[in-house]
Amino acid sequence: MSFSFASSLVASPAGDRIAWIENEEGERNIWVAEGPDWQGRALTTYAGDDGQELAGLTFSPDGDRVFWIRGGAPNRQGEVPDPLFTPDEEGRATWASYFGGSEPVHIVDGAGFTISPDGTHVAYSQGREIFQLALEADAEPERIARIRGGAGSLTWSPDGSRLAFVSGRGDHAFVGVLTLGERQVTYMDPSVANDGSPAWSPDGRHIAFLRIPNERVVHMFAPRREALPFSVRVAEVETGQGREVWRAAEGVGSAFSGVNAPGQLWWGASDRLVFPWEGDGWKHLYSLSTSGGEPTLLTPGAFEVQFASISPDGRSVIYDSNQDDIDRKHVWRVDITGGRPELLTPGAGVEWGAVMTAGGTVAFQAASGSEPAHTVVLRDGERHRVSPDRPRSFPADRMVEPEQVVFSASDGMQIHGQLFLPPDARAGDRHPAVLFFHGGSRRQMLLGFHHRGYYHNTYAMNQLLANAGYVVLSVNYRSGIGYGMEFREAENYGATGASEFNDVMGAGLYLQSRPDVDPDRIGLWGGSYGGYLTAMGLARASDLFAAGVDIHGVHDWNVVMTGFRPSYEPEDYPEFSQLAYDSSPMAFMDGWTSPVLLIHGDDDRNVPFSETVDVAEALSRRGVEYEQLIFPDEVHGFLLHRNWVAAFESTLSFFDRKLKQRPVS
Repeated sequence: MSFSFASSLVASPAGDRIAWIENEEGERNIWVAEGPDWQGRALTTYAGDDGQELAGLTFSPDGDRVFWIRGGAPNRQGEVPDPLFTPDEEGRATWASYFGGSEPVHIVDGAGFTISPDGTHVAYSQGREIFQLALEADAEPERIARIRGGAGSLTWSPDGSRLAFVSGRGDHAFVGVLTLGERQVTYMDPSVANDGSPAWSPDGRHIAFLRIPNERVVHMFAPRREALPFSVRVAEVETGQGREVWRAAEGVGSAFSGVNAPGQLWWGASDRLVFPWEGDGWKHLYSLSTSGGEPTLLTPGAFEVQFASISPDGRSVIYDSNQDDIDRKHVWRVDITGGRPELLTPGAGVEWGAVMTAGGTVAFQAASGSEPAHTVVLRDGERHRVSPDRPRSFPADRMVEPEQVVFSASDGMQIHGQLFLPPDARAGDRHPAVLFFHGGSRRQMLLGFHHRGYYHNTYAMNQLLANAGYVVLSVNYRSGIGYGMEFREAENYGATGASEFNDVMGAGLYLQSRPDVDPDRIGLWGGSYGGYLTAMGLARASDLFAAGVDIHGVHDWNVVMTGFRPSYEPEDYPEFSQLAYDSSPMAFMDGWTSPVLLIHGDDDRNVPFSETVDVAEALSRRGVEYEQLIFPDEVHGFLLHRNWVAAFESTLSFFDRKLKQRPVS
């Protein structure tokens, strides 16, 4: 884990410049590069493993300044993450620096800012209030609107005279437009639906947005293959009058599912709108005339788009997908009017998050089975690395190339995984083995380092386990992404039956059948949703799984759903809440006999810390052996690098003691 992890790539709207974030062993900094030489350099000099996140990277319209947010998001009590227990931490704030280099300047406390087209002001929201701040010394924020409900998704009009925003109001949401000179708010075609993703027309006279009908009861962690169909609408800004230009058909694709992008709708050249849709059961990009008609499928095939961005001239879309390489991701480009997509990054690597500069340069982030995530630009068709070089301490010569495997779940569904074999394995050896389950569950592990920092780290851990002599299988279980809508919205998954347990069993039996695996020394590990499946494996199949490491895992769906959605009251849905409990590890504690290591941070904002407290009590009452590693004031995705290292060292030690030292069968 001595690598520097590159993420959050953005391109300047002017010139040939890019910026991104590097995280080297917990030391997070902004890096920049520009053409034609494309030499990467650090813009900030934050030092130490301080647990302070960087996010919201944005260029000023002229490309001369870079803005960012430092500090993690507050929880419902308003507490900013602080795993170092520092009483004088500055909290969460927006900062800026000149591209050429300067001391960072504090702009405003908080986050969620947007920069005016002329670069002279920022707008931001705090709850129901919208503020404007001049980017000059000693300027004071000016409140320019107070909105009922929350105000978010602030978007300037092209001429800077107006601000679009989304006003969330619980069971509905409006797209509003604030005319700055008149301090007047006009709501765009208001309805009882959830409107969002506003996109301005180039002339600023119209706004396109998505309309997603409200459905009063939509349970979390439950399959949703159909919904009241979403639609695309266009409204006239002056009057707020709107019209529907397209509506999804009923059935497949009627439920909206987005891509990784700042917005889900782009107003491109020639008055064409680009948006994601699953009309054929796969997440694709489509374009549509603002006058209506049938949308054009831009990315046809049995694959899924994940990250996407539009070119500065609005004529093409840059995206990554697993087309023709289902367990990797590559960067493609396609014209928004249609035509054959162009593969920009062929090969056996993994590439994602591509952007195009105003100068026409394509940049992206990349990795492989042995190379951690780094930032790359295409220069004359050749890849040019702009991230810092890999540190000498990184064990590149010890990395193993994971193999794609496809095996049958216990109910027959075909499941993909990545198999890591010990590099020094000899014919006839029988090794201890470990299953890994990712979190989410809307994730797909790949044949290389991952684009999310959490899974970049777990990939490193699977490499460590392989080097320590374990056969490791990373499982892309059902309800994950990458294999189509029906796989993601698998029947009876999660809180409606835990059908993923079939994949846990299938993976365990697959390992058990391998001649290089000792069938009595199989363990499993994972975090969050992966911790849930680890606990399910131990609670329902301790005869198959000899040990497990459960990192901030889900143990009772009803508790976790209440954490995500405070309005959820189990007693209001007696049948569903009973099924949710019956789909949880807590319902099977009497069958849990194998030892487990429990790891959790007690400021977790995703899975309540009480989930580990409660499962520890249940294990104690049954006399089941467990060990624990608790991180005070740490959040769900550990902010401190030292805590990741401690968690993984403890995991390796635990498996060595419970699997390696177990007698060979």
